[in-house]
Amino acid sequence: MATSNRLARHSPLIVFMDFEDHDAGARFRDAWQAVEIARPVSYSLFTFGESDLPYFLIVDAAQPRQPVSVTQGEVKITRPLIVTPDNARPELQGFFEDHELDDVVDFLLQRTAAFSHLKFDNLHGPAQIVSDSIEEVVARLNHKLDTEDDDRVAVLTAPHGLGGLAVLRYATERVWQSAPDNIQELRERGFLPEG
Repeated sequence: MATSNRLARHSPLIVFMDFEDHDAGARFRDAWQAVEIARPVSYSLFTFGESDLPYFLIVDAAQPRQPVSVTQGEVKITRPLIVTPDNARPELQGFFEDHELDDVVDFLLQRTAAFSHLKFDNLHGPAQIVSDSIEEVVARLNHKLDTEDDDRVAVLTAPHGLGGLAVLRYATERVWQSAPDNIQELRERGFLPEG
């Protein structure tokens, strides 16, 4: 949890602007810090083409002591091979059922260069209801992934109603953390000057 909160404070979406005086920004920041990447991954995204980010999402119940839901999915992040004015803005699909945070998310993504030209497509199966607590499901999934020696699948947790934001946070942090490797690859291929 401490690592997750530390990342939230240093996330490009949170650090980018100070929303102290704006209700929407404060709600977004609080929601961002309420979701957690319980099992992070550390590989870089591809510089060109499409990257897949598989995950398990555990969402708390609306009422205390009720079952939680578990969803398996993946985010496909696509970088265009040719940048045009038509694909200059980031695009999100499949993240939010209600559109309360759409304007704030859109505003932030458009103003952060690392997300320009990217398409985020969240594909997921149906939610399964389980009677375990979030902590028990996280422990069980961590054990399963460790046993399978799978270090490419993240485990995310969220309060009720914030599942899409947990997935968005996972995807945006992977993009942000991959940026230095992607820039280095562009330099090595001659697309950027050495610096």
